[in-house]
Amino acid sequence: MTAIDSDLSRRGLLKAGGALLVGFSFAGALPRATSAAAAAARGDAAGPPNPMQVDSWLAIHADNTATVYFGKCELGQGNVTALLQVAGEELDMDMRQLSSVRLDTNITPDQGATSASSSIHRGAPPLRAACAEARQALLNLASAKLGVQPGSLVVDKGVVSVEGQPARSVTYGALIADKQFRVALSGTAPLKPPSRYKLVGQSIPRLDIPDKAAGKYVRMQNVRVAGQIHGRVVLPRGQRAFGARAVPVSVDESSIADIPTARVIRKGDFVGVVANREWDAVKAARQLKVEWRDTPRLPNTDLHAAMRAAKTTDTIIVDTGDIGTGFRGAAHVASATYRGPYQGHLPFSPNCAIADARGEQIVVQCATQNVYGTRNEIAEVLGVAPEKVRVQYQESSGTFGRSCYDDAAQAAAIMSVATGQPVRVQFMRWDEHGWDNYGPAHLADVRAAASPDGTIVAYEYHGWQHGWTTKASVHDIVLGKSAPERPDGTTSITVNPINTGSMYRIANRRVINHAVPMEGLLRGAALRSPLDLNYGFCSEQTIDELAFAVKMDPLEFRRKNIGGQRWMDVLNAAAKAAAWTPRVAASALSNARVAKGRGLGLATHNFSYGAAVAEIEVDKDTGVIAVTRLYGALDCGLAVNPGNVENQIVGQMVQATSRALKEEILFDEHGVTSLDWNSYPVLRFAESPDVVPVVVQRLEEPSTGAGEEVMGATVAAIANAFFDATGKRMRQYPMTPARVKQALAARSASNG
Repeated sequence: MTAIDSDLSRRGLLKAGGALLVGFSFAGALPRATSAAAAAARGDAAGPPNPMQVDSWLAIHADNTATVYFGKCELGQGNVTALLQVAGEELDMDMRQLSSVRLDTNITPDQGATSASSSIHRGAPPLRAACAEARQALLNLASAKLGVQPGSLVVDKGVVSVEGQPARSVTYGALIADKQFRVALSGTAPLKPPSRYKLVGQSIPRLDIPDKAAGKYVRMQNVRVAGQIHGRVVLPRGQRAFGARAVPVSVDESSIADIPTARVIRKGDFVGVVANREWDAVKAARQLKVEWRDTPRLPNTDLHAAMRAAKTTDTIIVDTGDIGTGFRGAAHVASATYRGPYQGHLPFSPNCAIADARGEQIVVQCATQNVYGTRNEIAEVLGVAPEKVRVQYQESSGTFGRSCYDDAAQAAAIMSVATGQPVRVQFMRWDEHGWDNYGPAHLADVRAAASPDGTIVAYEYHGWQHGWTTKASVHDIVLGKSAPERPDGTTSITVNPINTGSMYRIANRRVINHAVPMEGLLRGAALRSPLDLNYGFCSEQTIDELAFAVKMDPLEFRRKNIGGQRWMDVLNAAAKAAAWTPRVAASALSNARVAKGRGLGLATHNFSYGAAVAEIEVDKDTGVIAVTRLYGALDCGLAVNPGNVENQIVGQMVQATSRALKEEILFDEHGVTSLDWNSYPVLRFAESPDVVPVVVQRLEEPSTGAGEEVMGATVAAIANAFFDATGKRMRQYPMTPARVKQALAARSASNG
């Protein structure tokens, strides 16, 4: 990667009201000057712009091109390309006529966080409505210009013509030419029916891939600004128990006196260092002598026992039928306790931010999933009004949820205000690993029952986990208080009822959430497909055990009990791709050193439908599981860009394999000890499975999530494949070699 100066980017940086905007466009490397002029006017004042005005979403330029504004970040999922497809479809413009700008709190709409697979599900509808409204307004202008009724007009590539008389035409650019629409969204502008789609539903190549493949793509870590100095945060190696924070008892500033230009920055309990040279800042952070306040001990000897013993807030999530009646007299009952780990977001390149407090606004360039949320939190930490902070998004390494991006942004802002200079802050690897907001651990007791003919008659799921906070560690350290868990307390992060038996017809079903207080454990936050990997691992193994008990093929057992056609369709799609042949699981066990197995899983995140088939090999001597091939089927309603969805399926399944087999945050009684890639291993390229993605396209259905929905199914399929290969069950993941060998040593083939 090549570091760039923020005043000039090969990929095109738009100068707008003192801000710099990355533009994505099919039309060439540099966004056009008319786009820059339109952005400049928007960038003069703090946002967000009024979402009920067409001008907040769109600008049409004299050259018959358009700049599209939206509030969902490009995190590597391809949403910029897909959202431009949505806009182009409603405008009847070609993709080469469209461009977008990076998110900026002075320019782009506030569409909330780019999370929960929401870019298309929740991000596209208002954009689609605004573009339909703009098209209608442009047709009215063309009607007056050409002297015909709007119903007599057709549009192609932004050229409006009289139907059957193509010579009588006018372009969008000629009609409005960078002027504002001044049109409110009425909600009545007609949307194009799916039968007329030309762009939506097509696998248009992603805009960002060529530069990424060529090593030219500018990420946050590559950005530099003139006159910047460098900063580092100073924290204990590995976070302590949540609620204790990192509180310095003493800081010996003289301990870095020998490092040129290095100085200590303090705000509340926050400790950082700055220096003119980056290496000097790194040395100063390592060399600074800080005595930290003692913190409560963590339950490192048995985390899950501590969770079960905690004073929980218990909530009945689902209670249908009569559980007691369902289990009484059932021919077959499967029950077990399952355990899942803390896991980290841990982007490959640690988080980074640049802040410049010299102007009227404090300008912060950073990664984030929510530019307006980041703006508000920086303002809170600095004690200023949100309008005094301007956040400009820069894509970073994959984050998959709330990594330390806000910590870096807040630290940079604090240091820039203190020094009066632009400050670039990058976390060190041990900061990113040790102070991540981890995906919470999970404990589950699951039982289910079936009749002799294989009908599921009862199901019960008890889940223990703590919630998460939406605030950064730096926020808490500066303000001297621990941010609470989600606003509704520990009951706000509950067991997902969709992933705990809802895909099957079960007359008697109960799901109970046992919310564990986060205080005294590790800091939690949403990690890609939050807790769904646990539900898939626990619930779908229980379903598989029932299939084994009644001596049915796992696919046929699920088909018999499936609760809806869309679940049936993804199940069949995955099975067909895998050329599944019916047989009872663990019915072809081998004495060979390497055993092969296959397994199925169903799961989702919130709204879509996911299914997976796994083919694995188990080395009984070493305990190593190799996932050789995965098949994933996803129904996300209308797939705006099926190629993007295929890529998402592949990425989900590879990451889920890593999390199923390797990833686990470890800690001792004092703090986190997983501080690098040796102590927190991830799947390597050579270990990655082949993945066959299948998109179940539904043009007439609303778009739902496509970024998380096969992960739980993947972990379930791998776990069930392990049973098929060995006749033993894994009750805890990650399924490390040590745990595999322990499971293989167990005596019972069916109960593990």
